[in-house]
Amino acid sequence: MRLCKIAVVACSFLYLLAVVYNNLSDYNSNYQFVRHVLGMDTTLPGNAGMWRAIQAPWMHRAFYAAIILWESASAALIGIGACRLWAARRAPAAEWQGAKTLAAAGLTVGMALWYLAFITVGGEWFLMWQSKVWNGLESAFREFTVMGISLVFLSLRDD
Repeated sequence: MRLCKIAVVACSFLYLLAVVYNNLSDYNSNYQFVRHVLGMDTTLPGNAGMWRAIQAPWMHRAFYAAIILWESASAALIGIGACRLWAARRAPAAEWQGAKTLAAAGLTVGMALWYLAFITVGGEWFLMWQSKVWNGLESAFREFTVMGISLVFLSLRDD
């Protein structure tokens, strides 16, 4: 079971590494997503929440930079956590349990990103759910769920 948990944590690290890489290497495509969500330009016409829209490009870039940093922090915690788990794979139960801390923190940071930034802020505050083109709620829910299941699996005791 320890090797299974290490594998799941390592997969989360590799996934986030790919996400960060994509956000940096294809900056403009992913920036456009942030710009349209914050600008609310594809939400339902005449909705009462349009006062929330942010049109300033510097704010779009700041939001996008914060997302990339948040993803990077989660990836770093999970990656270091995976290494610690690997190092403790044959250790006594107490040491193994202690080695889970950084991976659990990284998964929690990742879950918070998808839940707060995408589902709450993007989905509800900027009404992303109204957009047929720039709606990332399904993928945000998927990422939140996968990381949540990974965190629950990692947290199970396996003395």
